[in-house]
Amino acid sequence: MALEEKLNSIKNRHSELAALMSEGGLSGEEFTKLSMEYAELEPVVATVVAMEEAKAEKEDLQELLSDPEMKDMASEELRAIEQRMPALERKIQLALIPKDEDDAKNAIVEFRAGTGGDEAALFVGDLFGMIKGFASKQGWRLEVMETSESDAGGYKEIVAEVSGQNVFSKLKYESGTHRVQRVPKTESQGRIHTSAATIAVLPEAEEAEVDIRSDDLRIDTYRSQGAGGQHVNTTDSAVRITHIPTGVVVEMQEERSQHKNKAKAMKVLATRIYDMQRQKLHAERAEERKSQVGSGDRSERIRTYNFPQGRVTDHRINMTMHKLDDVLSGEALDELVDALIAEDQASALASMGS
Repeated sequence: MALEEKLNSIKNRHSELAALMSEGGLSGEEFTKLSMEYAELEPVVATVVAMEEAKAEKEDLQELLSDPEMKDMASEELRAIEQRMPALERKIQLALIPKDEDDAKNAIVEFRAGTGGDEAALFVGDLFGMIKGFASKQGWRLEVMETSESDAGGYKEIVAEVSGQNVFSKLKYESGTHRVQRVPKTESQGRIHTSAATIAVLPEAEEAEVDIRSDDLRIDTYRSQGAGGQHVNTTDSAVRITHIPTGVVVEMQEERSQHKNKAKAMKVLATRIYDMQRQKLHAERAEERKSQVGSGDRSERIRTYNFPQGRVTDHRINMTMHKLDDVLSGEALDELVDALIAEDQASALASMGS
């Protein structure tokens, strides 16, 4: 009965939205907000209506089974409907899973070298290439906001903004510790080394979501300097912003303009503070979070890339693919992401049923 009530409330809300939008007198902002909600409910309602029609048709056909002349035709049509109904049921169930309000957002993605020295820094470059390739395949835009190169090639850190449709919904599964096993180019004995890097995927904060007071900020400027003394700037264009209440510090020196560096730093600062608030909320729902594949816990080892065997293993779902190059190019990453989403949905459905 609870499911029926929920579906009826969705249908009623859908009708209510249609009526509100047809009345007129709404501001552009109000109409946009209502039409977005309407568009979100539209496929759910269409599936519910299709299910109701299938049930009604099934009842009619069951009555025809007692008619000798109609029995064969009714049996055949009944089988076809019964084969169709499980897919409709699952579609409705998936539509009822509570949505992550951040799924539609753009993301700030932070790559950092972990254990493994120079090899870890090189691996950061590989992971960045993977996300860049995946973003391109999805039709998203990726903009590098900040890089910190290591002395022997590779990167200590890369910060990038990824924008497009439903970016966070797919990229959030990349948050965590990524481990690589391979023979470094500098290794003369051919021994396999294990290194690690972390990816933090943060939903990009919108201005209204984070209240940052200017009194809470300490802004320092200094001369930017690239790796190995390259790209040294003669003006104080680099910016370091400290948010005093939280202790969050963001440095930005990628641009030659102090104004541009400050704007980028503020965007990253707001996103990190928003993520802190989000993580705190998630911690308060610890039990719920444990059951989710994409918990976003960046201390968790989520995936291993084994070069000698050409395989990638995602430890959260025990999935191994022998497509290392295709995953690292971003071309086959969606196979892992789709499997993680499916597992997440299965867990959510299980918890809804319990």
